[in-house]
Amino acid sequence: MKAVTWNSPVILSFALLSGAALALNSLSGGWANAYLFSVYRSPLSDPLFYVRLFGHVLGHASLTHYTSNMVIFLLVGPLLEEKYGSRRLIDIILIVALVTGAAHILLDGSTALLGASGIDFAFILLASVTGGSRGIPLTLIIAAVLYIGQQFIDGLALQDQVSHLTHILGGGIGAAYGMWAQPGRRRHG
Repeated sequence: MKAVTWNSPVILSFALLSGAALALNSLSGGWANAYLFSVYRSPLSDPLFYVRLFGHVLGHASLTHYTSNMVIFLLVGPLLEEKYGSRRLIDIILIVALVTGAAHILLDGSTALLGASGIDFAFILLASVTGGSRGIPLTLIIAAVLYIGQQFIDGLALQDQVSHLTHILGGGIGAAYGMWAQPGRRRHG
């Protein structure tokens, strides 16, 4: 019998931190999401503004919301962490958090944004590029049409509580990173 391994430290740690944030939010009667794990327009002088700007990706509105985000995260993430390394995956997570948080504040800051779905979309599009050689992989084109195209349609047609812009931005970041990191491309740094 083989031992259970901590095979993907970034992915597993993120999933556990998100679960802890969900539990903390439940125990605090919603305080944790309101003040730590959702982003919205607030004064730059508020120190918690900067916590929320990155921490919103850890917050989830419910167990169902958490589970739906973590299924994709835990399925795709370990493969990406093995391919790109822990440090690069942390960079992608932080970039998605910053870009989606800032975009939300600038465009719709009167509501709160929380959840890891932007990272999920980044991972989906990054995975569609992974393993390809130079050029634009057909898998990226198909995934972009299916996942991002659906977000454009839903964003225009539906009035729901889903941040379609977050999904589009996350997917764009994942695709751009994957194209930049393709084998044979010259990179500096």
